[in-house]
Amino acid sequence: MNLFGKHLLCTQEWSVDELEAVLSLAAEMKKDRFSAKYTSLLQHKSFLMFFYNPSVRTRQSFEAAATELGGHAQYLEPSAMRLKTAKTAGEINEDAAHVMSRYGCGLGIRILEDKIQKYGDGDKFLREYCQYGTIPVVSMAHDKFHPCQGLADVQGAREKLGSIKGKKLLMVWGSGALARSWCSVQESLLINSRLGMNVTLAYPQGYDLDPEVMADVKKNCQAAGTKFEITHDQVEAYRGADIVYSRNWVTPQAYHPEKGLQKAQEIEAALKYPDWITDARKMKLTNNALFTHPMPVDRGHEVTDEVCSGPRSIIYDVAENRLHVQKAIMALTMSKFDYKPSAKPQRVAA
Repeated sequence: MNLFGKHLLCTQEWSVDELEAVLSLAAEMKKDRFSAKYTSLLQHKSFLMFFYNPSVRTRQSFEAAATELGGHAQYLEPSAMRLKTAKTAGEINEDAAHVMSRYGCGLGIRILEDKIQKYGDGDKFLREYCQYGTIPVVSMAHDKFHPCQGLADVQGAREKLGSIKGKKLLMVWGSGALARSWCSVQESLLINSRLGMNVTLAYPQGYDLDPEVMADVKKNCQAAGTKFEITHDQVEAYRGADIVYSRNWVTPQAYHPEKGLQKAQEIEAALKYPDWITDARKMKLTNNALFTHPMPVDRGHEVTDEVCSGPRSIIYDVAENRLHVQKAIMALTMSKFDYKPSAKPQRVAA
């Protein structure tokens, strides 16, 4: 499968076969992590990482991925670069994209809700780099999507459950003090609906997600012959779930026309729903569900410690899988690796 040079901004823009190739290769890379088959795929090449927002897992996992593929990851901060903004003169996106393409084999960009003026600006920013650059651009999380997280979510679930087709995913809003982006949530809904899961989305009134993305999730489920439902009854939503994904996210009114994200107001509003927390009582309504979260976890608000650190939690497995899916993405899009998918999802002891 030839994916060389392909951008990854959202899994919805890749075919299912392409996504399965990434997941298959990621499983092989995890099983045989330091195999000579992989350790020179990016030899002498640099992967440029453009961070508007800080991270723990994202920077570490991409740097480790580049190293394990024989390459180098270069950390870039906008504050240390002369880039044009609304208030300062500097290099425009077109010029920066062209120049970066002369230096690296790929470009990762991370730009979240607090670094943009309105929802969609981050996605637009990445697409400009795709338009003007000549190297693959990978979203390391932006305001709309987080494709690497979505792939890692799937890999973690399959390792425990085997096939996820026909299983129920509960995506449930959680109270929290962080005012989080929609990106991880929307990505998980998109990829899991494409791969055959029944999807239930539960949240308090007023916390609707992107209607265009939700329309795509609905179409994905229709194409797969599965169910997609939205409910505001969180207790009933847990019944029969096979995977519970609890996450805080902001309201559609989170962005001020001039000031951008109104984080303090969003946090204050979110904390008015303390009962929207994943706890042991609600988990007992599930089909012995796995608990997952993209991290960092707001313990005590989104989920209790009992569940988050319990035997059905796969948060650390999913965090590890960020490394493996990102290695697979980089190998397939940034090297001439001739990969022929063959492996089935690997299941480990649940």
